[in-house]
Amino acid sequence: MQSSNIMPPFSQSKPLSNGGSKNPHDFSKTNVVTIDVGGKLFQTTVQTLTLAGSNTLFSSLFNSSEQNNSASIPFIDRDPELFSILLSLLRTGNLPSKAKSFEIQDIVFEAKFYGVEDLLVQSQSNPSQFEPFDLEKSMILPLSGRDSPSAIATTPYGSVHVSHGSKITSFDWSLQRKSTTLTQFTAIDSLLALSSNVVAAGATDFSGLQIIDLELGHVRQTINWENVTKSGSTVQAIGASPELLFTSFESSRRNSNSVLVYDLNDSFKVVSELGHNEIFGADLDSAIPSTKLNWIPSLKLLMASGSHSGPSGVSGNIKFWDIRSGNLVTEIKEKVNCFSDITVSDTLSAVFKIGTNSGEVSYIDFRNILSDNSWNCLGDSRKVMNVKKEGFGCKIESHGNQVFCSKEGELDLWSEVLMGSCKKGKKGEEERVFKKNVLGRSKDLGQNRITNLGFGGNKMFVTRKDQQFVEVWQSSVRR
Repeated sequence: MQSSNIMPPFSQSKPLSNGGSKNPHDFSKTNVVTIDVGGKLFQTTVQTLTLAGSNTLFSSLFNSSEQNNSASIPFIDRDPELFSILLSLLRTGNLPSKAKSFEIQDIVFEAKFYGVEDLLVQSQSNPSQFEPFDLEKSMILPLSGRDSPSAIATTPYGSVHVSHGSKITSFDWSLQRKSTTLTQFTAIDSLLALSSNVVAAGATDFSGLQIIDLELGHVRQTINWENVTKSGSTVQAIGASPELLFTSFESSRRNSNSVLVYDLNDSFKVVSELGHNEIFGADLDSAIPSTKLNWIPSLKLLMASGSHSGPSGVSGNIKFWDIRSGNLVTEIKEKVNCFSDITVSDTLSAVFKIGTNSGEVSYIDFRNILSDNSWNCLGDSRKVMNVKKEGFGCKIESHGNQVFCSKEGELDLWSEVLMGSCKKGKKGEEERVFKKNVLGRSKDLGQNRITNLGFGGNKMFVTRKDQQFVEVWQSSVRR
């Protein structure tokens, strides 16, 4: 009766029948390695195997062969066709064309077994592969339940977390693995990915910022801001730099607000507090909490912006904070054509907004933030006094060298045109020229209003009002 013991991941098979005079693993003579996978022989080099990294099955094969220094050939009881695909990945850094014949999930599973999933991710979902001018809607990610997405959070290599109702649904970088976590929130308004499986989440009607481990399904830590009135504190916005976490809080009584800075590398220890406001009487400016937080790496400043709709229209402020000193560097007060949404592009060295009245995109160059707070309109500047509020509900986000803007159900892409001979502006500075492109195919236009835009890996993620799924936009070349 045969033994029922499970075969180890790899073992030594019989020697090659080559006359017995040569040893395929004699490293003093050759660096060629022979591997038996599922009964099929493969030959590669030591240099190719070392590309997999030190803590992988490939390196174990190399080390085992070197130590044994015999004619035995390492045997792996796995699918040889999938092994061939991963060997091509090691050799070229890309998947071969025959990989399209396999389910991506099978390749991911095999890459995990061999310990080379990181190489697979870099080849298939690398941010450098993002091609903005060729984006098209390629697929949808369905969500369970009746709730529409309220916030999305992406990671650099393309995994995405989506809040809908009290749940957070996560998709891995391949968008094939899906998991859902039930939270304590009724609805989540702010969501930020701290890693592939940990997020910071908050809501405007629930006290405290929660650090949630989505893999284990539990709250690691709850962070609260203690205000003067000792009331609860709701989260209005979340942002981050590589080392710091920024959170905008408002007291439950809505009579105070502040931005707290936490150390991501020291158990979320409080580093500083910015702009603590206690509201008295009709002090409208102080009553506006920051609803968007953007870190500007080149300036080492935090941009905190918020707006308020009152009897006289929409007003707001954009504040630039020095984190090291805790001082307010400068402030832009928005009275006419206040922003409906705002973003910052460190690559383009500018702040971009969509005007609530005009619905047009405008920008301020970093060089003019301290000296001149006037906006440069990229569209029809005559719409500034428009009473129709054409920009209401519009979204704007920057990614790389581009600025993405939604208006109702359509998406526009703004990019800078590099001029051979730059014209001079009114104040003698070089005039910048931006061009607009409409994204998507005709069948993608005119749909429900866009509520969120996110970017990860080589993909863009889009959510819309009253729809229970996430759209994935990708270059047609990459699909």
